[in-house]
Amino acid sequence: MKQIPSKAWLNYIGKLRRLNTTVANCMQAYVDQYGVSDSQKLIDVAYGLVTKYGEGSAALASEMYDALAEPAETAEYGEVARMVNATKNSTPQLKSGVSRLVKRAGADTMLKNALRDGAEFAWVPSGDTCAFCMTLASRGWQRASKKAIKNGHAEHIHANCDCTYAI
Repeated sequence: MKQIPSKAWLNYIGKLRRLNTTVANCMQAYVDQYGVSDSQKLIDVAYGLVTKYGEGSAALASEMYDALAEPAETAEYGEVARMVNATKNSTPQLKSGVSRLVKRAGADTMLKNALRDGAEFAWVPSGDTCAFCMTLASRGWQRASKKAIKNGHAEHIHANCDCTYAI
């Protein structure tokens, strides 16, 4: 597992601590000023604080999780060379080949981290979706497994496609 630099990790922890301290102080300030006799108002205030600061906590946790994601390797030089040599006489195919290899790095990152974390993934259609991608999307959420990553790469990445994996 990738290690977060201790300074960055401490920064996340510090932000989370400040957020939790702030919300606790806000609740205390309300109680100090208005007391606890009006249960409905107390619930409403607590709910508002939990919602507002809970969203911040969730966003921070998401940042922390993203910091743990391990980026996949990009295509090797030889692979790029083979693609260029095979498509150099067709600019549209060359453009598609480059685009596909770039997209594959993102898909590999998503699937490899999902596999590492035991997460589920789904293929999400976007734009003018082909029948192949619609078929993949119809599978819904699936547990990440080595089966989805063949020869070290995400399957189903093809040119001129705006679809993507969701974790």
